[in-house]
Amino acid sequence: MKIAIAQLNPTIGDLTQNADQILQAVQAAAQQGVRLVLTPELSLCGYPPRDLLLRPRFITGMRQVLEDLAAKIPAGVAVLVGFAEPNEGASDRGEKPLFNSTAWLEAGQVKQVFHKQLLPTYDVFDEDRYFEPGRAVNHFQLTVEHGKTIHVGVTICEDLWNDEQFWGQRRYPNNPIALLKEAGVDLIVNLSASPFNAGKQQIREAMLSHSAARFDVPILYANQVGANDDLIFDGSSVAMGRRGSVMSRASAFQADVIMVNYDLRSQDFEPSTTRSRITNINEEIWSALVLGVEDYARKCGFTKAVIGLSGGVDSAMVAAIAAAALGPENVLAVLMPSPYSSEHSISDAEQLVRNLGIRGETLKIGALMKDYDQTLDELFADTEFGVAEENIQSRIRGNLLMAIANKFGHLLLSTGNKSEMAVGYCTLYGDMNGGLAVIADVPKTRVYDICHWLNQHPQCVLTDKKLPTQTTDPVIPANILTKPPSAELKPGQVDQDSLPSYDILDDILERLVQRHEAVEDIVAAGHNPAIVDKVIRLMCRAEFKRRQAPPVLKVTNRAFGTEWRMPIASRWSQNIAQLGTARSKATSVAP
Repeated sequence: MKIAIAQLNPTIGDLTQNADQILQAVQAAAQQGVRLVLTPELSLCGYPPRDLLLRPRFITGMRQVLEDLAAKIPAGVAVLVGFAEPNEGASDRGEKPLFNSTAWLEAGQVKQVFHKQLLPTYDVFDEDRYFEPGRAVNHFQLTVEHGKTIHVGVTICEDLWNDEQFWGQRRYPNNPIALLKEAGVDLIVNLSASPFNAGKQQIREAMLSHSAARFDVPILYANQVGANDDLIFDGSSVAMGRRGSVMSRASAFQADVIMVNYDLRSQDFEPSTTRSRITNINEEIWSALVLGVEDYARKCGFTKAVIGLSGGVDSAMVAAIAAAALGPENVLAVLMPSPYSSEHSISDAEQLVRNLGIRGETLKIGALMKDYDQTLDELFADTEFGVAEENIQSRIRGNLLMAIANKFGHLLLSTGNKSEMAVGYCTLYGDMNGGLAVIADVPKTRVYDICHWLNQHPQCVLTDKKLPTQTTDPVIPANILTKPPSAELKPGQVDQDSLPSYDILDDILERLVQRHEAVEDIVAAGHNPAIVDKVIRLMCRAEFKRRQAPPVLKVTNRAFGTEWRMPIASRWSQNIAQLGTARSKATSVAP
């Protein structure tokens, strides 16, 4: 029996277009003799629909589109489609109004509906806000050749992620996979919308392999692909054999349809087309960011982007991503030198423009700086030149970029990295201006790594696009990668005047942000207590900036976006530093 995974890229809320996308995939699969087609979680509305789920017309419209789709499904094909179904009588029972559901479509009708059992509320997920957990064990009998049937177990995303043997603990009381095994299913399918972060596919496949082998049952995993706001979905759907081996894998970071044959005698999948899994972290992040920019622009109605190009590594990387995502002809890079800008920064930026084949414009801001100085001269009298004056340069640039974006309908891409965003080394209404923060989840040290990787693989970009280099030189000019990073807001300035070296800063930030390590543990790892204390204080003080930042494309397991929910008005930095000091003293006198 042939089964297809339709790895789709839906647009949130575009019900009719998403349904058409599903139908096209099903029709193509039907021509290949496929009996069952899987689509991703909430494939009809796209994931995550967030508060669109609170709109009654959205829910009723989804059901109507689902029924219309069912009527168009070719004869002989069964399709599993993700949608949100009302929970009738929920208010009387004190329950949530919806279920996160999967519909079995066949013979022109909705034959059966299955509800997601495990609802995640951690990381980027907030499903308990909208959905009631399903109580039933989800399975059905699918008729195949010669009147035979196979017993199919249905799970939805998180239902797979609760194996206590694999994780060492359970997040929820029950394990739907174990319950399906007890029900005697021959095959388990999973409709998923699992957001990307670097290295996650390796974990997914290890988990799927463990569950398949533990319960001696093959598993089909259909994952959403594409970017929706800050979340990127990498696809990489897989067919996992009952012994825990990958029998087929879909492409990463692009829509795909894969077909696998389920052998009725062995009750297992036969090996089929298997795309290579991306193993290089730099390539993986690069591919994710290109997809993130491409989809954010397309789904928001933009065709062109504008970037402030400084001659530094961050804006260089964002310009390269934009050129790969949108095409070089659709990217405008604006150089805005001030009297403090070095000659090499200007020449490096101009070289990058030539390398990428994008359009470059230069707007000098020296005269505007003088106008600001004269306007503020009386008010700022008898004060020393400082951060306020430095930031005026950044805000002039931000104003100019926003004017260009407004005038020509371009998407303004901000260029700050995660290290800067963490400690507030960025200017509100200046370099933070933009519609999308492209690399704000990429630490500075990783930015350098990716740029070095890109210079070694100048044509290793998403799908069939080739990076539009117009020169035999490296994509990112060598000088950009070797000169000390600087905001160039005053003479001779470098980042390390204000911050620890980036290798130290990024290690501390990873321990704080992603690993949630205590102060004493970070110090025990070899970091200077004073530097750790400074980083914590800078992080807390910058929270109000992060709250006003554009959407941040997520590529790590903890981005400054949907899953980052820190208070602004807080004394945590002072208290945690004191607690860390107290614990360190206590440890020093212990026997």
